Amino acid sequence: MDSSEFQGFLRTRSSVREYTAEDLTSEEIAAVVRAAERAPSAGNRESWDVVIVTDEGIREDLSDAAFQQQHLMQAPCIFVVCANYVRSMSQYGERGILYAVQDATIAATYMMLGAHAGGLQTCWTGAFDEEAVSEVLGLPEHIRPLVLLAAGKGHLPPSHAGRMPIGEHVHENIW
Repeated sequence: MDSSEFQGFLRTRSSVREYTAEDLTSEEIAAVVRAAERAPSAGNRESWDVVIVTDEGIREDLSDAAFQQQHLMQAPCIFVVCANYVRSMSQYGERGILYAVQDATIAATYMMLGAHAGGLQTCWTGAFDEEAVSEVLGLPEHIRPLVLLAAGKGHLPPSHAGRMPIGEHVHENIW
């Protein structure tokens, strides 16, 4: 894939909030998770974990924890990507908290792009009650849920959301 093809790949990805009822195969789920295996991480600690949720009742509970966002009910699979503080803090102390958040966020991004490469649609969901999600999934205290990545075969929106001009984000040498 050259740079132009890569940019085209990125342009065709979009957040999807409407999904068919078709379940994902175990191969499709595994392919999404495998994409995260290649994600860079601080000190190669891979301070992320994922809970794969396909159970309808648990997806409903996650939707409730995410302020009733309906796409979490519709998507047949939710990848709950979490920061594993202990794994990173064992090497980096308090700074490991930041590194674990970065590791998990990068892993979630790789999963999102891996799903896209496999013809699946996703929606990165960051608005949720962390304590409620932790309770639903029985997460240990050192595990922080960061992303509810809804995935499935969805209906692409008719148009992509506009983007800010890149110059609004870029600062050269100093702010």
